[in-house]
Amino acid sequence: MLSFTLVACAKDKATVTTTASAETTAAASDSSVAASTGVAAPAALSAACAKQSLALVKAGTLTIATDKPVYPPWFVDDDPTNAQGFEGAVAYAVADMLGFSKDQVAWKVIPFNSSYAPGKKDFDFDINEVSITDERKAAVDFSDGYYSVNQAVVALNDSPVASITSIADLAKYKFGAQVGTTSLGFIKDTVKPTQETFVYDDTNAAKSALVGKQIDAIVVDLPTAFFITGSEIEGSKVVGQFPSTPGGEEFGLLFEKGSKLVPCVNEALAALKSSGRLTAIQEAELATATDAPLFK
Repeated sequence: MLSFTLVACAKDKATVTTTASAETTAAASDSSVAASTGVAAPAALSAACAKQSLALVKAGTLTIATDKPVYPPWFVDDDPTNAQGFEGAVAYAVADMLGFSKDQVAWKVIPFNSSYAPGKKDFDFDINEVSITDERKAAVDFSDGYYSVNQAVVALNDSPVASITSIADLAKYKFGAQVGTTSLGFIKDTVKPTQETFVYDDTNAAKSALVGKQIDAIVVDLPTAFFITGSEIEGSKVVGQFPSTPGGEEFGLLFEKGSKLVPCVNEALAALKSSGRLTAIQEAELATATDAPLFK
């Protein structure tokens, strides 16, 4: 009997639009966004969130963490400082709402699996497609969600997995996941595979294994799935997406446990949402998935 390996390597982590001009991205991450996108200017934050009152790891600087490498459509050119990609633009939009200019933002490299470990942090917040989970909330704090996400399966066109339409049919295959990800929990709790699940160090390792036909499919978040199939792996397809889970899976900004910055960042996100600015960033960097079927 043939057996197939299915890997989930989403960090927790429709066609993806990665060709937005630098001007468009910058407009989504500075105070000129209202004029350039037609959305309302975000409301000012409360007096308690004045820049000089914020509890920061370094006075006068907003220190943001993410992993390296970072990938489209979340970042562009493996460079968080260019404010491109969805999370790059969101990070600078939050910074702008808190009163920080681009040159007052500093970036730190923090491995994904280290970001939500317990203990002292040397960053103000981390942005890295980190899904909000109760288990992680025991060790760190999260902002309100800034993006709701579904998981999706990517396979080569000639893989038997490419024709699967139901979660039940996926269950008989062999799965793997990037260590520490919600994808690992997703496989265990939703797909419930009958074979051992394998763990991979990172997304690149999983993609290489797929191309080399060492595995038959990967699971990633939907925007990443469309980027992989459209720009990275020729002859691959988005097989389908999983239905939203109860309560939904959301990415959140991650903070040291007990951080006093969380309420102000939540104010910033609320203002970005209510003004339409967050939606404008999303539309500039991520296109809505319309042709990925739902698994039954």
